[in-house]
Order: sequence, then structure tokens, then C-alpha cells
Amino acid sequence: MTDGRGVGILGVPLDLGAGRRGTDMGPSAIRFAGLAERLRRLGFTVHDHGYVAAAAPETRMPGDEQLRFGREIVRTCLRLRDRVKWILGSGETPVILGGDHSIAMGSVAGTAAHAGGKVGLLWIDAHADLNTRETSPSGNVHGMPFAALLGKGDPTLLAIGGGKPVVSPRHAALLGVRDVDPGERELIRKLGLSVYTMKELDERGTGTCIREALARVTKGTKGFHLSFDMDVLDPEYAPGVGTPVPGGLTYREAHLACELVAETGKLLSMDVVEVNPILDERNRTADLAVQLILSALGKRIY
Repeated sequence: MTDGRGVGILGVPLDLGAGRRGTDMGPSAIRFAGLAERLRRLGFTVHDHGYVAAAAPETRMPGDEQLRFGREIVRTCLRLRDRVKWILGSGETPVILGGDHSIAMGSVAGTAAHAGGKVGLLWIDAHADLNTRETSPSGNVHGMPFAALLGKGDPTLLAIGGGKPVVSPRHAALLGVRDVDPGERELIRKLGLSVYTMKELDERGTGTCIREALARVTKGTKGFHLSFDMDVLDPEYAPGVGTPVPGGLTYREAHLACELVAETGKLLSMDVVEVNPILDERNRTADLAVQLILSALGKRIY
């Protein structure tokens, strides 16, 4: 819950980190689905802080093919970091709308700066996003932000967090993953990162795994950031994403995760990323993104 705080909405129309165009339109699609009005109907005071400036791929050269558009992504994330810190300082809960998942480097860095570094991170995603410049099969930065936030990766990206880890692995958890690259597996083992695959959710129960992950990100922190990639859902429920992977969370499992987030009372900020309206069906994925944001901020069934 937000404990009476207002909500600050901030869009980041960035798709430089993705392998295909379209996620830059995600923030507009989520707004079009009625996010602000639906939050107000729940009793929140809502301020829409507009957009963080982000360049289009057609206007920039990708540069290093193993870190495509890296410097331009960092510029956007630094602007985002400062805006998130300011929104938190004004007493609002930031809800950041992506954009591809590389924006989370700025979202989490801003929250950590506000919290004095004692921040947890719950990463809900079909992919691990733990690649580095050396291990990435594509060079697309949206596959690297989690690693960068944990202090692993190219110095260009680590600069967003001041060249050091933004989040400790003991305060982080990855939930819903079902597509992991070899280099990411090695980093998971090296860091001792808490990871809940779809197999584990199926075997042990989704609720049990979510509660364990939340215990990890809240213990010893001032609160946590939720980074929610819409491709964690099965494509049956969220078709409008750039990298769909079959076998994901159901509609109810995703809501359960967000409802349990709200119950902790320790959510500091959140981002929702990878909505691609070009691939969507009648804005279904953006509408579901709005529903999940409402659940994470405390909407109840009764």
C-alpha cells in the first residue's frame, strides 16, 4: 500500500535497448488504457509527470555492436534516475511506464539514491536480463539491466549507479523466469541470486515462491522496487510484448504477485515495461498492465 501517498506517473518512451521497434509507444498505450483515472477512482492523488526524453533509433548510430546504443541509453537512464529520486522526495510513489527493460537501470538507481542504498529489488520477468557485454548473444541492452544493477557489466552501464552495485544480491529476487542464457546461469551461481523459475512456481506453488521472494527483498531494506516485465505472462494473456515466451504466468498468478506486493506495505516504486502496441490486440496488454499496477498499489477484490 502507499500509506496515503500520491502516485507520480512517468513515461520513458525508450526502445533503443530492444531488438525490435514498438516499446517506445508502451507508455502512451498504458496511459490510453486509463491508468490515471482508474487510480483516482481508487482514491489516489495522481500527478502525471510526462515523459523522460529518449532518442529514436533512427536518429542515432548503435555504436558498439555488443552494447548497442549503450551511451544513449545511459543518458536516458541518468535523466530517469534523477526524476525518480525527485518524485520520491516529493512524497509520491513513482510508477514508471516503459519502454524496454533497460529503463530499470534508471528507475532502481533513483529509488536507491532516495533510500540511501538500502533498497530491495523484485524482478518479475520471463528473462533473466543478467547478460553482460561479453555474454550477450545480441548486444541488446534490455538483456543486461539486472546484471548492471547488481554491479556486473560494462562500466558504461555501471555509471548509472555511480560505478558500484545499486542493489545487493541478497536483497534481490528474480521471479517467473523461463529463458536463461548460459552466461546468465553462471552469473546467477556466482552471485548466489535468488531465482524462482516457472518450474519451481509450478512445483512449490506460486504464492509460496512470491512470499519467499518478497521476504528477501524486504529484509534489511527500507523498501523495494518492483520491476515488472509484461512478457512474464503467458502470451495468451499478454500478446503485445516484443519477446514472448510460452508457459508464463496466468492472469490470476500475475495479479496474485502484485496483490502480495501491496500487502507488504513496503513498495517504494515500480516500473512496468516491454508493452509493444504494434504487436498487441485491441490494447489488451496495456489494459492488463494497468490492472496489475492497481493491484500492486493496493486494489482489493473486496
